[in-house]
Amino acid sequence: MSYLLNLHALAALLGMVVVLMLTRRWPHNKRILVLLFNLCFLYLFSRKLFLFSAVYVLVNYLGYALLCYAARWRRQLFGAAIVLNVAAVAGLRLLDMNVFEHPAFDAIYLFGLIYTVLKVIDAYYFAFYVGKEGKAPLLDFVNYLLFIPTFTSGPILKFRDFIADSKKPYTVSAADFEAGIKRIVLGLFKKVVLVAGMTAVFHDVLDLELRAYHSLFLMVWFYALIYFDFSGYSDIAIGFGRLMGYTIPENFKQPFLSPTLTQYWRNWHATLGDWFRDHIFMIFSRRLTTRWAAAGLSVLIMVLIGLWHGFTWLYLLWGVYHGVLMALESLLHLSLVNRKKVSRPYFFARCLLTQLLVTFAVIVYSGNTDVVLRIYKGLLNW
Repeated sequence: MSYLLNLHALAALLGMVVVLMLTRRWPHNKRILVLLFNLCFLYLFSRKLFLFSAVYVLVNYLGYALLCYAARWRRQLFGAAIVLNVAAVAGLRLLDMNVFEHPAFDAIYLFGLIYTVLKVIDAYYFAFYVGKEGKAPLLDFVNYLLFIPTFTSGPILKFRDFIADSKKPYTVSAADFEAGIKRIVLGLFKKVVLVAGMTAVFHDVLDLELRAYHSLFLMVWFYALIYFDFSGYSDIAIGFGRLMGYTIPENFKQPFLSPTLTQYWRNWHATLGDWFRDHIFMIFSRRLTTRWAAAGLSVLIMVLIGLWHGFTWLYLLWGVYHGVLMALESLLHLSLVNRKKVSRPYFFARCLLTQLLVTFAVIVYSGNTDVVLRIYKGLLNW
């Protein structure tokens, strides 16, 4: 998320932390002041995005509140809310791809919706299963959806966890403050120093006439680049979240020590994997209990994750590739490896195999079809 690298944005976030610390004796400082900060930040960043987000959040809050209190037609209301939100994202994707055109469209809308829609669905999911006992005030609902540190790139917050944090008073100890600042500095180092330098090297090599060793280098290099890029952003978000009194979940849990792809997707962009597992796999697996059904759900989830990243053939194929591999793991009883129950050589060999499988397709994340095809063609040029 680019605005967290803007000096004005960083100063605003740090200023908000200072204000929260100075007003810590006010019981509602975290909820009210964070709300004002979120709204002001979006308004100054983009008035179009502010207006779009305000309308989107208010409409969804009405649906969420209705679902909380509905005595009848709850399943139909829940289904309609999910379909309409998914349709909104799909529609903006198609407008962004120029499949359709409308004078009111602006790409900034999509910028603010990709992660927000996942949080909205989680809120509806919570309302559907908990009902009016779990209804959150409008103030907390808005804060949950528009929380600036995680607004466009995650980590993806769970509704129940964020609401629980909102009920707690603002208490950030000296140790919390130190840990938060260190996490922010680490994230900025990754984003500003490592990613900037690695991006320059990537483009320098890409400009060459690619041979197999160039392409292999670019795949591995790009894998490391996006790790530092995305984990760096997550570090910044987690640090600021902690300083503002909210616990932001970890997004990267030693993904390079994952012995299977199934375990890898619980450790790489962990909150995204958790979201799809909780909202799709767990729901359907209750009725579809066979191993073949689980394999099919793995393909479906990975295809959806691919299309969530972008409506392109490359992302679709990326999803099919990962889904088929995970399905095979499930069918062959290879989905889980307990490090304590296998030998060290076997465990690390499985980790290496997993990383090789991920590396082969990771260049798709570049989002540039020409670059991806050029690198794959380079593999054939010895």
